[in-house]
Amino acid sequence: MAFEIGIMTFGEVTEDPTTGRLPSPRQRVRETIEQAKVADEVGLDVFGVGEHHRSDFVGSAPAILLAAAAEATKRIRLTSSVTVLGSEDPVRVWEQFATIDLLSGGRAEIIAGRGSYTESFPLFGYDLRDYADLFREKLDLLLKIREHNPLTWSGRFRAPLVDADIAPRGDGGTIPIWVGVGGSVASAISTGRLGLPMAMALLLGPLTFHQQTIELYRGSAQEAGHDADALPVSINTHGYVGRTSRQARDVMYPYFAKGMAENNHQRGRGVRLSRPVFDAQASPAAGLLVGSSQEIIDKLLAYHELYGINRAIIQMGFGGMPQKEHLEAIERLGAEVAPVVRREVAARLKEAA
Repeated sequence: MAFEIGIMTFGEVTEDPTTGRLPSPRQRVRETIEQAKVADEVGLDVFGVGEHHRSDFVGSAPAILLAAAAEATKRIRLTSSVTVLGSEDPVRVWEQFATIDLLSGGRAEIIAGRGSYTESFPLFGYDLRDYADLFREKLDLLLKIREHNPLTWSGRFRAPLVDADIAPRGDGGTIPIWVGVGGSVASAISTGRLGLPMAMALLLGPLTFHQQTIELYRGSAQEAGHDADALPVSINTHGYVGRTSRQARDVMYPYFAKGMAENNHQRGRGVRLSRPVFDAQASPAAGLLVGSSQEIIDKLLAYHELYGINRAIIQMGFGGMPQKEHLEAIERLGAEVAPVVRREVAARLKEAA
């Protein structure tokens, strides 16, 4: 299984900590499509857009941004990261991503998650007390839509479907569906039982943070009769690829710290991140993928050795990093990091076989 490397964005609208300027939503939307285009041109494998329903993000409709990216790109895969499925209609999610799949020639996928940001639930009339049940039921429906057409289905949270014709279908008849997991062991176990690919999110913490979670995921998959070794696993984390280790940290820190303070999960309750703590999180033993190209190569290979991952998606630019620096990091990731990591992982797998 080839190793994939990609990027994702939340499209934050954040005041620049160095200039005091606030980008407009229009600027951020256009920059998002340019990031996808550059990522495609430099040979990255995946481009993702996160879903948030607040005025400090422009990603409230990721499917529309991904459709625009489909027209601006040629080969890169286009994914949500994540679709907050508990507050969505799975029928509409399928229709939107199947349309993206047709536009892009079969490059769409869905990463479905419970959502760590919860603004969408009251916005669309859902009770947060049903948070877990909503996700389970809606994931079941989304998977059934992928498997059957027409579809008869019933559940607690929406009207039943009776011989429903749900169209269009994907370009190749199907669409990959991953489950995004932020650290919940129960979520990882249930994802393994379903035999679905898992995208693990690591914000801050040691490199080994998800080791037990991934072991339980693969164990539950095996117990349910799935080939656990064949199931893709991704690590999704923040990072930045710089010219040198110092330059990467100096560029990323003020924006990342701003994002953690202002764009974090709960308004007004952000995390205050000091520079020493940030530098520790960028060290070889911690999870952030920030540094020179060689440091990123080394850490991605460490992730692969530790977890057996098949994909890494890096969120660069969090906190409103200027587009120039953001694009430079995307170019380095595609030109200097990705080819080396792919070759080394392929060689390791060949040797292991």
